[in-house]
Amino acid sequence: MTIEISKVCVIGAGTMGSGIAAAAASAGQKVVLLDIAGPEGARNAPAERGLERIRNSNPPLLLLEHDINKISLGNVEDDLAMIADADWIVEAVVERLPVKQALYRAMLPHLKADAIISSNTSTIPLALLTEGLPEDVRKRFCITHFFNPVRYMRLLELVQGPETSDEVIARVGDYCDRLLGKGLVHCADTPGFLGNRVGVFAMQAAIHEAVSLGLPIEDADAIFGRPLGIPKTGAFALYDLIGLDLMADVVRSLRSILPDSDPFHEVGAENALINSQIEKGFNGNKGKGGFYARIDGKPMALDLASGAWRPRQQPAKEIVAVGEAVDPAALIALDGKAGQFAWNVLARVLTYSAGLIGEVSDSPQDIDDAMKLGYNWIEGPFELLDRIGAGAFVARLEAEGRPVPQFLKAASNASFYKVQAGQLLVRHADGDYCAVSLPEGSVRFSMLRRTLQADFENESASVFTLEGGVRLVEFHSKANALDEKSVEALDFAAENPGNGVIIHNDAQHFSSGVNLNRFLTMIDAQDWVGIDQFLLGFQKAVHKLQKLKKPVVGAPTGLALGGGLEVLLHCKSLMVHANCVMGLVEPLVGVIPAGGGVKETYRRWYKQTGDAGKAAIKTFDQIFDGVTGTSPSLSARLGYFNSGVGDGVSGRDMIVANRDRLVTAALERVASLNHHLDEGGRWPVPLAPAEVVETLIGARQALHGAGFTAHDETVARALASIFTDTKPFEVESDWEFYDRERAAFISLAKTPETRARIAHMLATGKPLRN
Repeated sequence: MTIEISKVCVIGAGTMGSGIAAAAASAGQKVVLLDIAGPEGARNAPAERGLERIRNSNPPLLLLEHDINKISLGNVEDDLAMIADADWIVEAVVERLPVKQALYRAMLPHLKADAIISSNTSTIPLALLTEGLPEDVRKRFCITHFFNPVRYMRLLELVQGPETSDEVIARVGDYCDRLLGKGLVHCADTPGFLGNRVGVFAMQAAIHEAVSLGLPIEDADAIFGRPLGIPKTGAFALYDLIGLDLMADVVRSLRSILPDSDPFHEVGAENALINSQIEKGFNGNKGKGGFYARIDGKPMALDLASGAWRPRQQPAKEIVAVGEAVDPAALIALDGKAGQFAWNVLARVLTYSAGLIGEVSDSPQDIDDAMKLGYNWIEGPFELLDRIGAGAFVARLEAEGRPVPQFLKAASNASFYKVQAGQLLVRHADGDYCAVSLPEGSVRFSMLRRTLQADFENESASVFTLEGGVRLVEFHSKANALDEKSVEALDFAAENPGNGVIIHNDAQHFSSGVNLNRFLTMIDAQDWVGIDQFLLGFQKAVHKLQKLKKPVVGAPTGLALGGGLEVLLHCKSLMVHANCVMGLVEPLVGVIPAGGGVKETYRRWYKQTGDAGKAAIKTFDQIFDGVTGTSPSLSARLGYFNSGVGDGVSGRDMIVANRDRLVTAALERVASLNHHLDEGGRWPVPLAPAEVVETLIGARQALHGAGFTAHDETVARALASIFTDTKPFEVESDWEFYDRERAAFISLAKTPETRARIAHMLATGKPLRN
């Protein structure tokens, strides 16, 4: 399908409107951003504040800083005519129906005949929004409900009214899928649609049950968190992150629009404790805290019974013992309040979700996708039901006299998802199984892998065979940290490449790097041989992949750091998700990259500059400082992506907006590369003279003074030793660099300062300055 949207107008420059404008600008479109008129002499001030919000956003809303130049500003009183050539007008103004309807009426004289209009509302029905508008406008009107922050949240709820044309939905959907990278969920025009209706209900259910049982909020968040495949913020910390005042408004809004019979009212009543916190100025992380806070510099948590602050505590041992793998059955089997809380919350949330089938959607996949794409759940409600077993779940509900929705009762002897004839099917409202639904060309590997048999598998990684005999390596350890088992999978793929190799996973992050816990254990055992053997095995695996006479394509998303990036640097080509962050960050924990990362960085900078000294400075600066590219285009400036330096991948890398299209893009790239694998021109590469090191260290000492510690200097010299020498010579082989990397790494691992840095990072998630 040809995407027919080249100019976008966003009306409303608040948090959501500015995020939508930034997303469209990053996709390459011209954007008009309008807001209400300011005072005389500053008529565009509200829109300018929206632009500043984009400019100063952290994490950045734009892929590239200069994308901001694609955005033009105006106000709805003086500049509404700026919408005249817009293909799509997105309204993102305040959630008040009279304000929205007045805006639509003012827009009518300026709309071109085929312009699409959509509202970003999360609560107001489409039928009310379009009331009184001409028929031809109603045909071009839909709801596009984005989630915040727009660049990073994948969900787009697309609501089609009875008069909205199929062509309009197809145009908007295709644009948001291919160019904005959104996962589309088509919703009926019902209150709260899907994401917020289930997501807010789940948060309210967790808070309600914790209060009812007198469960500490730390325990509640630990249960209603990673063991359920939910982000570690749980419910109370997520309230703090969003803002107690904002969440209170969302809850009131849902309460006002949902029918009296909706179970939301059981958990969504006014909360005196939350209201009291808001009145005291404890609105969440944006202020003094909310349920959690630092009081007099100490971490504190709110006691739900008394409303008083108490020292923050660790979750109960039996909860921690469940671990972080998704295991709802283990949670509901816990004794005491913890198990009762887990069961009560799941009983509410999963039955509520099942009760929406036939009303809001006919497919459980829509609800599961809404929660995964909009709330970052690993698995949706019906996938969790399949883990528990619908029969056992229904039996316990009935034994306790709880209501059981008909859709759930009818499926009590079946699963909601099943594989049949190599295809993943999902049970619909009528009881029939249909193929899971994704846009043409999309592949979500978490779904596809259920239809495949692994050729190689261990606890850290798996290797599968895709269509056309192409192997796919998937990391699936915690945070996809690399260890010996991960290396075994890479080595298996290198030895058994089929018609090519793709390295990809459908987790939030491609890889956080090498497993630091494993290194800390070996350091404490003074197992220097073990460290050397691990690094050597890692180097051999990526070296084999780089030298393969078959295409090797990396397809990362999220964080690709340290060892994860080193794997990618040895691929022939990269298909990179637009939100991928790349960097070699090992010096932050007192070591250096030792899986060929220094080698590849230095070699690429030398090929670009033709000067060993300049290449040494570039390599040192970006690796020692742990510089990361927050988008593929920024990573290209570091030489990590489509570097154009004659390294065998120039012109073969590509940014992919939608992560569900990474596998398809990688398969296409494997096919196109099969006859273009020339690896000529890699060697020789000269080392830089050792005096460069003194210049680099002297500059650091002058810049940072005492902030550049003695151990910083030790790390800096170890890093520089890989690409400098007192008697520079031309390196003829990868292995000269590999050996230097391992030697430098082990020399640092033997120091107590590096041991302390690794331990501190593991304990706090923050680098130690020592």
